[in-house]
Amino acid sequence: MVHTLLRGFQLAIATLMVCPLLTPGIAWSQTPAEQDIQANVRVAQVNTPRRVFAPGVVRVIPSEPLAESTFSDPEPYIDILQGIPNLDWTPNYLAETRTLKSKASEVILRRDIWSLEFAFKPLRTMEVSVPQPSGKLQRKLIWYMVYRVKNLGDPLRRSPVKDEFGNITYEVRQVEGLPTKPIRFFPRFVLRTERTEPEKEYLDRVIPVAADVIAERETGGVKLYNTVEISRFDIPVSTPDEDKSVWGVVTWEDVDPNTDYFTIDVQGLTNAYRWETDSESFDADAPPLASRKYQQRTLRLRFSRWGDEFEEYQDEIRFGIDGQLDYEWIYQ
Repeated sequence: MVHTLLRGFQLAIATLMVCPLLTPGIAWSQTPAEQDIQANVRVAQVNTPRRVFAPGVVRVIPSEPLAESTFSDPEPYIDILQGIPNLDWTPNYLAETRTLKSKASEVILRRDIWSLEFAFKPLRTMEVSVPQPSGKLQRKLIWYMVYRVKNLGDPLRRSPVKDEFGNITYEVRQVEGLPTKPIRFFPRFVLRTERTEPEKEYLDRVIPVAADVIAERETGGVKLYNTVEISRFDIPVSTPDEDKSVWGVVTWEDVDPNTDYFTIDVQGLTNAYRWETDSESFDADAPPLASRKYQQRTLRLRFSRWGDEFEEYQDEIRFGIDGQLDYEWIYQ
């Protein structure tokens, strides 16, 4: 009995979330409470490097938001269709298209899409004495990348438009001049070797003892945020007159010295995602939306390293792999 009530409550919540999306919506606006929260949000301090970089040193990757990311293809909402019993009924005073079953048969989910511009300096290495669990210091070769994120504002917005017959369609456009929220950047960097046996993956490591040394070399001593610190702040909107970019650094240790080709996947630069629904394995006892498998839009950067495992030099790392795209946007 308790399980049935709990399942019914979960499906009711899912229904409330979906039903507004099945009918024509209105333009997004902030409530006074949301405005107060936004006014008190902790905004990242701009940490522009003191050094002026030569042209081409900082490689900029366009954010490239896609209109197709603002909506999903029509699909049945199986948590409602298969999870709620007795949906088959014929209304006396409404059209059948107004029933929950009909609305849940072809659902289009819409959302605004934001994105951050990503730029980075050449990948480099540095030897650093890193504390070990034993309490001793060990000299290690650290791979690192200094990067910049910029919030350009003007996300892709879905705007309802009514025609002369009262029908509502949605236009996706980048509306300039509207107030845009700061964006919280939750980065995830994965370095993945290619053409090695076996291929290896490395999550970034926060190495505090390396941060000041890297900042002194790369920015003239201006602090660089690590991947934990940069996620604590919102990235404010930059304008043509005021650059509010935020600079960070990502580090890896114990990377295989035999690595010649590798990629770096960067997540968190956009809220675009997609999913696949496995309707065949639907479990009525599972939480709502458990049958969906989500994939996040990810920036993939490719690099080559011309050297050997005995003498590792930072000049050996180059952006790009012959015969492949230097970078691309993927879902994973």
